[in-house]
Amino acid sequence: MINMIKGTLQVAGFMLLSLGMDRMAKWLDWGIPGSILGIVVVFILLETKILRLEWIELGANWLLAELLLFFIPAAVGIMKYFPMLEADGLQILFVVVFSTIIVMVSSGLTAGFISSRKERKTP
Repeated sequence: MINMIKGTLQVAGFMLLSLGMDRMAKWLDWGIPGSILGIVVVFILLETKILRLEWIELGANWLLAELLLFFIPAAVGIMKYFPMLEADGLQILFVVVFSTIIVMVSSGLTAGFISSRKERKTP
């Protein structure tokens, strides 16, 4: 029961941070989404040890576990563009598949490069 309350409070904290960063993004008018600003703020707070991982871990794990639910509205919203998908669907599919392959290859090469550098540094 205590874990459920802790997790709920942590998720509420993430929601408040998200709302605050959205407002800050609109106020600053940098063209950077509030969600990205929020990620940067959480990263900086974690790296500087102002925010400890234990304080947000339960809520973050729950949000990650339920991440698929957050994509349902976007997937349903695609149906509004069905005529465009009928006309340009193959081109869109090609771009999505090609960009996915590029991301996978570049991520794999980057991970391999970082892994080989770490292996050279450790005895």
